[in-house]
Amino acid sequence: MGTTIVVGYSPDPPGTAALDAALEEARVRDARLLVVNATRGGALGDDTYACAEDLEALERRLAECGVAGEVHQPMGRDVAELILAAAEEADAALLVIGVRRRSAVGKLLLGSVSQRVLLGAECPVLAVKPPLAG
Repeated sequence: MGTTIVVGYSPDPPGTAALDAALEEARVRDARLLVVNATRGGALGDDTYACAEDLEALERRLAECGVAGEVHQPMGRDVAELILAAAEEADAALLVIGVRRRSAVGKLLLGSVSQRVLLGAECPVLAVKPPLAG
């Protein structure tokens, strides 16, 4: 099993959609999974950074699915760069990310991690949306 799939994960609907897709790809490709849950400032004030309970659930999910993998939680100035660096280091065959709807103004003011990952990745990227609520 030499193939690695990297997934940018956050404990929210887009992150869960990305994890679901990455797990399916890992099963189909008989690949290992590298789950990257990155943050600019750590758990304080960042609801996309997985807490201990989220990490335990994530580890259980990997084990239940029979997918070999590990979870990394890097911290740095730019989340997109952290995800891209992890994919490059792992020589990823695929990078999976979740996307969310944002207004044009929201993207302009806050930037878009997903967009920067899509444009900056050296490997193929699978972008998935969570199911519509309702």
